[in-house]
Amino acid sequence: MQAFVTGLPKVELHLHIEGSLEPELMFELAKRNQVAIPFSSPDEVRAAYQFTNLQSFLDIYYQGANVLLTERDFFDLTWAYIERCAADNVRHCEIFFDPQTHTDRGVDFATVINGISAALTKAEHELAITSQIIMCFLRHLDETAAFATLEMALPFKDKIIGVGLDSSEQGNPPEKFARVFAHAKALGFLTVAHAGEEGPAQNIVDAIDMLQVSRVDHGVSCVQDPALVASLAASRMPLTVCPLSNTKLKVFEHMADHNIIELLRQGVCVTINSDDPAYFGGYMTANFMAVAQALTVSNTELAQLSLNAIEASFISRERKLELSQEVLSYLQQA
Repeated sequence: MQAFVTGLPKVELHLHIEGSLEPELMFELAKRNQVAIPFSSPDEVRAAYQFTNLQSFLDIYYQGANVLLTERDFFDLTWAYIERCAADNVRHCEIFFDPQTHTDRGVDFATVINGISAALTKAEHELAITSQIIMCFLRHLDETAAFATLEMALPFKDKIIGVGLDSSEQGNPPEKFARVFAHAKALGFLTVAHAGEEGPAQNIVDAIDMLQVSRVDHGVSCVQDPALVASLAASRMPLTVCPLSNTKLKVFEHMADHNIIELLRQGVCVTINSDDPAYFGGYMTANFMAVAQALTVSNTELAQLSLNAIEASFISRERKLELSQEVLSYLQQA
């Protein structure tokens, strides 16, 4: 199973680039930029990664982001993630970034997007790993701040395919950002949103209806509403599920309790992703393996998770066909 999962061509659709900041790189950047951090070693950072819920993770996540200051920092961060993609046979990725996390600290929007974009361009040229960039609004901030961030993004529209919504779900429902999402869509951006992680199934319904999203990030609480599950299956609305994240943040107590394979067998377009892998203990292969070891799943079903991600991706029809054929050929040879 390990060999099959490692070699399986993969597509990642739910990755926060700031959440791929490994403790070693955090310390390297802190030293480079002379930024004080409240830890004395990478091991001490890892020891702090014991979360009880989403907010306890976010508190330390934003602390870690303070070391990211220059275009080179964002390039190095993204390139380190790309090297993980290459090791895990991730053939395409669609990454989130949180500009407000940086612009609110005085870092220019251009610094962030140009550093990320340069690394992704190098990845395509040197490793044949394709990518897209999605800009997320922080939902614990207000609508006015989201509109301001959208305006900042307009000069870089050629680098950003869509907008998303992340951070604290509880107390920040989708309707809070309905107007900014409508404006983003009018400007030509695709839309996605976190919903149904810690929040109820109704947040998934509202993200689809009010924000007109192309896919739902997380979405595992859909099982609270059987009619919603049936609707998701019928419409092929993708869910970008993050198994290790879900157990680390206690959405599920144990991986054996996870509903991703149950949803897969009901025809829902579920996908596997790593979310914030430096904090949650694993990149794509680790997430696939965690599911494969805890739940009874066949090679065909594991391959279907990759095929679902290809279907749900924001890439050309030709690239989708190319990647799908890679997965099917790999499955046939396994």
